[in-house]
Amino acid sequence: MKTLFIPAKSTMKFDNSKLKDLPKNLAIAYSSQYKSQAEELKKFLKPIFFTQVLGCSNPNFPKETKTILLISDGKFHAVSLAYESKLPVYLFNRNNLQKISKEEISVLEKKQKGAYLKYLNAEKIGILISTKPGQENLKRAIEFAKSQKTKDSYLFIANNIDTNEFENFPQIESWVNTSCPRMDMNNSSIINMRKINL
Repeated sequence: MKTLFIPAKSTMKFDNSKLKDLPKNLAIAYSSQYKSQAEELKKFLKPIFFTQVLGCSNPNFPKETKTILLISDGKFHAVSLAYESKLPVYLFNRNNLQKISKEEISVLEKKQKGAYLKYLNAEKIGILISTKPGQENLKRAIEFAKSQKTKDSYLFIANNIDTNEFENFPQIESWVNTSCPRMDMNNSSIINMRKINL
């Protein structure tokens, strides 16, 4: 089956005056639908780094970056960028500028700690494997399963991983993600394999 990718472009006009007081050494990140607006803001703000964010991307910002401006809808990418980069993140959403708060980051940190504790105490774990190009880590998943000497490990392979299906496997106490690195952001039952100390 062929996959057809059709870009969705926003036609929204941005008010640049709301961004004039942002700190220097700024990085701009944007969702794909705001690419043209981000290009315009790049000319206006002259950032030191400019990148598109995807659900599975984890950009490496230069050391001199002091602040990240994210042009996107919703807070998913913004909170995860703030958590991962440890930098101040501003979300520019529909001409509203909002700084991601410490409380929002703290909620995510608590979810991550809870997911790790669930994994440590679990006797039965499910290992999530995606068949999508760029996300498929079957070999590493199998190696990880073999390394779990005190846990019963089960491999779950799918193209689209739907966390709503977890309720069909009540015996699984913790889910280990080997695909999209941001899948664990909104679910305290999932821990990314790279966050487990082996």
